[in-house]
Amino acid sequence: MSLAGRMTDLAYAAGWRVSRMLSEPAADAVFSLGADLATWRGGPSVQQLRRNLARVVPRADQAELDELTKRAMRSYARYWRESFRLPSMDPEEVREKVASAITGVENLDAALAEGNGVVFALPHTGNWDAAGVWLTGYLGGFTTVVERLRPESLFRRFVAFRESLGFEVVPLTGDSAAFRVLLKRLRENKAICLIGDRDLTRSGIDVTFFGEHTRMPPGPARLAATTGAALIPVGCWFTEGGWQIRMHPRIRVNARAEVPAATQALADIFAGDIAAHPTDWHMLQPFWTADYPGGRPEEAEAGQA
Repeated sequence: MSLAGRMTDLAYAAGWRVSRMLSEPAADAVFSLGADLATWRGGPSVQQLRRNLARVVPRADQAELDELTKRAMRSYARYWRESFRLPSMDPEEVREKVASAITGVENLDAALAEGNGVVFALPHTGNWDAAGVWLTGYLGGFTTVVERLRPESLFRRFVAFRESLGFEVVPLTGDSAAFRVLLKRLRENKAICLIGDRDLTRSGIDVTFFGEHTRMPPGPARLAATTGAALIPVGCWFTEGGWQIRMHPRIRVNARAEVPAATQALADIFAGDIAAHPTDWHMLQPFWTADYPGGRPEEAEAGQA
């Protein structure tokens, strides 16, 4: 393992440990201060976040972009603070809090009544892990896929973290193994959750997002087309003291030929939720094709699990 990889792993390990030792107000203050310092330093990730927000809020002037970037970094820090603390929180308390602020559950119930399973597609917004804790309680469990992070020790930490919350975690190995597991779960009329905004492969679907070209992963729509499962977009964002989750009506996709149109429909729904809550979209990496060197995405980085 490289020195940089070792330091990254140690930093996340410290975050998990220290955040649980602090009171909620103290942890909030520490993570907010860290976010403000990162914003002030204006490193490459912060600069990329600012460029991304400029596309989402194109009418924002420089002062407004400064404020949006600061708030977005605080939102990102809040995600990590909450995630580090989730394993030590009372799961029933988390579920009750989410249940009081979730809409569209009837779309999930209707899909399961059809018997073909559910594919939830989410962008990198809000706290999707808290939403997962609620879903585990509501359904008894669900399956998700995680990208390989560097270093391997950090990847194992994230797998253990999500398994501790009751998620079934399938590593993305680059072959068809993960796809076969997901097919099996859908045929058992179960739910899977997939991050659906940032494509990290060379097989992404071309979409228009906030008026500009990018690619999004084909997996959610392709699984729905293959199995007849309901494709349900989900939006997550923060409220003052909790979370808000919206399960949108399903996107119909009945054949492979409809996968591109269904993926564009996902992009449109994601864009609507992100436009309404721009600072809760945690996208500190290049996202649009124009921002990638050579037009191709990088492999998964730490922090975007």
